[in-house]
Amino acid sequence: MKIDRKMTQSEFGELVGISQPAVSDLLARGVISLDNTGQDWLLSYCLHLRNEAAGRANFGLAVERAQLARAQRERVEMANEVTRKNLAPVALLETALARVGRQIIGIFDAIPVNLKRRFDIDSKEYEFITSELAKARNFAAAIKLEDLDMDEKEILDESEDC
Repeated sequence: MKIDRKMTQSEFGELVGISQPAVSDLLARGVISLDNTGQDWLLSYCLHLRNEAAGRANFGLAVERAQLARAQRERVEMANEVTRKNLAPVALLETALARVGRQIIGIFDAIPVNLKRRFDIDSKEYEFITSELAKARNFAAAIKLEDLDMDEKEILDESEDC
């Protein structure tokens, strides 16, 4: 087969091992040009394959399909994690944090009174304990999910600001 002349799509497909519709698609995408010889088509096609192999080609539909498949896989993985109770909606977590915070506040409020009843503490000690617990109570009442990403030093610094 001579490649230094213009070729039909079927001839080129036979040369490189692809179907005539695949050659037509290469023409439509501009990988090869209708006015060129078979040798030019072969060089252009080889360059196209090298670019694809190196990840430099624009795969178009193939890329979109891969992205869709990845998104679907991630959605299914997240649904499985929710089913396993490893993931929960943010609103649910914030509601749970608020409920626990209210319970903690109730416990904190009782500490100074219980200490005063059980131990002989003076008013300065009582005020200090009350003040420190108020800081912790205010911090617990204001906690949000993004606060959970803080390290221990940041939490301590913020609790002193309350």
